Amino acid sequence: MLGRILPNGVAAAELTVYPEDLKPHPGEEHLIARAVEKRRRDFIGARYCAREALSQLGEPAVAIGKTEGGAPAWPRGIVGSLTHCDGYRAAALAHRLRFRSIGIDAEPHAQLPDGVLDSVSLPAEREWLTAVLPGTGLHLDRLLFCAKEATYKAWNPLTGRWLGFEDAHITFTVDRESESGGEGTFHSDLLIPGHTTDGGSPLTSFDGRWLISDGLILTAIVEA
Repeated sequence: MLGRILPNGVAAAELTVYPEDLKPHPGEEHLIARAVEKRRRDFIGARYCAREALSQLGEPAVAIGKTEGGAPAWPRGIVGSLTHCDGYRAAALAHRLRFRSIGIDAEPHAQLPDGVLDSVSLPAEREWLTAVLPGTGLHLDRLLFCAKEATYKAWNPLTGRWLGFEDAHITFTVDRESESGGEGTFHSDLLIPGHTTDGGSPLTSFDGRWLISDGLILTAIVEA
């Protein structure tokens, strides 16, 4: 599914069924030695997907460590993003010479828990939800949350800084919609200065794609 919302040149791999014999890479075991079982499965599954994507790019399937901030430490020359939720793990990777950053996120297609929307959204975003929710069976509040997560994942590797939920205003377009799914685009307008550490242009916004299918919400940003 993830490949449907990614451009050419980005390698993607996903797991919808977790192989019971899946083991961590020997070079990663120390990172999850004390983790609970769910955390271990998410970590192992997502990094398994990352190595599958590395192979698609013609790169060695190496161990993937962590940065000081806890993000995946990609091999030299690679950008990427991981995501996981119940029943789903995925990775999207590309060569840095072609793309600056990637941010993906997956969420269950379900309503956000009570009280969460107010803490993750701006007034203008809530106004949009109020206007469109009565006419759709889609959980667009969770879609908004998912797009905010993808925005942060694309932002952080380029800036080294935190991006709060209130620091990006997201708007959506719908290309296709049904009672159980849909797809379209989104635009993340960044509300704080986007000075970067990679020598590239400051960030002012991101554009991404979203997909709702088979009980999942997927969002993806690929910054060229």
